[in-house]
Amino acid sequence: MSGWDGIEEFVAVASARSFSKAARAIGMSPTHVSRAIGQLEQRLQTLLFNRTTRMVSLTDAGRVFFEHCQRIAAERDEAIALITEQGEPQGELKVTCSTTMGVRYVVPIIRQLAIKHSRLKVSVELTDRVVDVVAEGFDLAVRTGEIVDGRLIGTLVASRRFYTCASPDYLARRGVPGTVTDLAEHECIAAMNANWHYLVSGEVVHYRPVGRFRCNSGQAVIEACSAGLGICQLPAFYVLPYLQHGMVTLLLEEYRPKDEPIWAVYSRRQHLLPKIQVAIDTLKLELVSAMSASTSRD
Repeated sequence: MSGWDGIEEFVAVASARSFSKAARAIGMSPTHVSRAIGQLEQRLQTLLFNRTTRMVSLTDAGRVFFEHCQRIAAERDEAIALITEQGEPQGELKVTCSTTMGVRYVVPIIRQLAIKHSRLKVSVELTDRVVDVVAEGFDLAVRTGEIVDGRLIGTLVASRRFYTCASPDYLARRGVPGTVTDLAEHECIAAMNANWHYLVSGEVVHYRPVGRFRCNSGQAVIEACSAGLGICQLPAFYVLPYLQHGMVTLLLEEYRPKDEPIWAVYSRRQHLLPKIQVAIDTLKLELVSAMSASTSRD
């Protein structure tokens, strides 16, 4: 008996919540499906379904097993498509990204990808925590900064510029900092990054902001900055709309850091799958223009 025996029948029943409907879906008899599930449960030494005369539902163990089996089935279909050179993206594409960048840029791009490829099912999770792409079963993460996980590959898809700024009212009251060290004499508004970054004589300098106001929302930080609470450092898409309306003034431009890379990050074992490749290609093509259009429009 193969370790794969019963998997297709299990996925069919779990999806249909019915043995008879599952049997019709995969072209097997209900007796065969029931026998295959029974043998699978015996092999696993656990019940996968709660069975009553009216309904079939997954047990806790069944739900966990179903999540993994769905991915196995999807990757099997994708592997077959790849080998037969069909190349059409299909199956579930699970993407994660930080909340603000996701809402403004990544989700609209991935949404268009789903519209274009009818065999693709898209799931996007927006979160500001660092997701374990491999352990949590994500196909793709859009991230900034360095890639430190050796299990992952990163493809550069865009970059973002950081600006330091303050409101004219604040600068009139407190003066204009001329160097990075002058920031110690000012109120600084901290966002997600624990440190601000600058280039001084070609060397990267880190500065830890200190002030009376801190928030993990970039939008809240730029609003506090424009209200005169202090100096902040944020990505361009937060700052430029306020700069264009004269609500903030750029500071320390001669020390502005290099643009921060934006990566499409994925597991080493998945980089040839069509759904991964087309998502990366689309992000490389669309993300830079989307970010540029957003900041100019704002």
